[in-house]
Amino acid sequence: MPALSGMIRAMAAVPRVYLADPSKNAEEIAALLKTADQQGAQLCVFPELCLTGYTCADLFLQDALLRAALDALRTLCALPVKTAFAVGLPLSMNGRLYNCAAVICGGRLLGIVPKEHLPNSGEFYERRWFEPGHGAPDKIRLLGQDVPVGQDLCFDCGTFSFGVEICEDLWVPQPPSGRLAMGGALLIANPSAGNELVTKHRYRCELISQQSARCLCGYVYAGAGYGESTTDLVFSGYAGVFENGRTLAQNERFARGASYSIADIDIERLQFKRRQNRSFWDDTLPPLRTVSFAPPPRADEDLLRALSPTPFVPDGAERSERTEEILLIQTQALLTRMEHVHTQKAVVGVSGGLDSTLTLLAAAFAFERAGWDKRGIIGITMPGFGTGTRTRGNAERLMELIGCTSLTVPIGPAVTQHFADIGQSPDVHDICYENSQARERTQIVMDYANKVGALALGTGDLSELALGWCTYNGDQMSMYNMSASVPKTLIRHLVRYVGGKLGGDILPVVLDILDTPISPELIPGKEGELTQRTEDTLGAYALHDFFLYHMMDSGASPAKLFALARRAFAREYDDAAILTALSTFVRRFFTQQFKRSAMPDGPKVGSVSLSPRGDWRMPSDAQMRVWMDEVDALSRAMP
Repeated sequence: MPALSGMIRAMAAVPRVYLADPSKNAEEIAALLKTADQQGAQLCVFPELCLTGYTCADLFLQDALLRAALDALRTLCALPVKTAFAVGLPLSMNGRLYNCAAVICGGRLLGIVPKEHLPNSGEFYERRWFEPGHGAPDKIRLLGQDVPVGQDLCFDCGTFSFGVEICEDLWVPQPPSGRLAMGGALLIANPSAGNELVTKHRYRCELISQQSARCLCGYVYAGAGYGESTTDLVFSGYAGVFENGRTLAQNERFARGASYSIADIDIERLQFKRRQNRSFWDDTLPPLRTVSFAPPPRADEDLLRALSPTPFVPDGAERSERTEEILLIQTQALLTRMEHVHTQKAVVGVSGGLDSTLTLLAAAFAFERAGWDKRGIIGITMPGFGTGTRTRGNAERLMELIGCTSLTVPIGPAVTQHFADIGQSPDVHDICYENSQARERTQIVMDYANKVGALALGTGDLSELALGWCTYNGDQMSMYNMSASVPKTLIRHLVRYVGGKLGGDILPVVLDILDTPISPELIPGKEGELTQRTEDTLGAYALHDFFLYHMMDSGASPAKLFALARRAFAREYDDAAILTALSTFVRRFFTQQFKRSAMPDGPKVGSVSLSPRGDWRMPSDAQMRVWMDEVDALSRAMP
């Protein structure tokens, strides 16, 4: 597949060190640069003082080593490599010695960045050899080139921009990366040489991750590794690539030789996050000096970053903890609202489907936490013209096992009378036929809540709000909706989690609900079979949730959503199915905004919400042409 737009491939490379042998170190770096080119990297970062080794100590003061380091730098400049790269070396300027990173691209020495913050205690004592970077000149003549010098350099090729901070610079209260990011640098390169201690690595990774999040940037970190002196210290050679708080790639530490990590950083996502975060630009800082250079060619390979087909669903080691946290947010929100309206009763329309199951389970979880009688939860089943025996049976069994109050109110007679009142034929199964049932159910839930002094809980979800797959002033409306920012894919996960947690007789019921096709059950079935399957009409909810997440998280265009989905769902859906779902998503997202503009209160549980009071403010009459033109162009390009 072709490279995705807005993706920059970055590599953190750790060569095997030959202490005080710059020529041999240049050979090791050259081999990794060849790999970087083969991998399509556009930026490659090497460790601090990697041309000499970090642990040369008093040898740094020897002219022979400094000259050899310059010769090695000349060798690297002459290499026919395409990637831009940063390497560390000791450099004498105006008679003073500095710990520097040299930035090179296409044979051109773009700039020299001196380290500002020098460790001066314990196992590190850099002030013995080096001067802080602020004393360096603004430019020097080096290797026959006029080269800018300073910590205020932003290297910009038009496609991406980056700045450099060195090791300890990251560990101080005001790292240079803050100024660099606010000056326009989208990536930060950190040539480093931190040693290893028990528990230090975790702290280091947290520090890098947090700085990349604060700076809304990509962060490429390369630490010194095998071959450094072990007289007193050990260096693990850690290499990591980060993006806005996420670890995209990292190597295995303590390799006995060269290693690297490589990943694609989404520059467009970072730009979107910065446009979105208005406080990012509040501080006024001195401008940076921009160093322009020709952009390295983009990689034309597969995407080198993790891409989950279910981005809303917790994954990894913290899966259970994050799932529990979502439930706690929902239940805390519900208990707070119920206390505010002075009630310990809640009414839920229970259909035996996914959404109402989660609302019922979450309400039971909340009541249990509060020590309230679960009979205060009134579950109402409201069988209509399309209600199946399977879903109704699961609804009734689940309420029995939870121990809530259960009522059955058939809607057929009331809806039939309504049809007669408005002249609607019951044989015409159109939108009026369907919506009349949805609104009747909402009326029952609302009115019964009024009767017993309860809160009427909504059962709709974020996916339905995004697509407008809800009846205006029907299931779109409630007194409070705990799942307003919970998408369908996450609801499946939460229902499975809570069912497993409760266990016993509840688990088989929950598993059967999960196995039931998603349906509004508004059209009569044929021979006991569902005639309405929501995903047959809309396309897979997994695709819609994927589109929603990446549109809201990074501002991805339809073309980029399609390209990402092709990679994430390569084994599940073909291009035609993805494009059809994308067309449906864009069309419905724009035409159904009026339903979101009138949505009831409900808590935000994750990074994406469509509440008109907070995260998403969109006019209901916005035109979709710009987005649909892009979808149409994708359709025309298909074979």
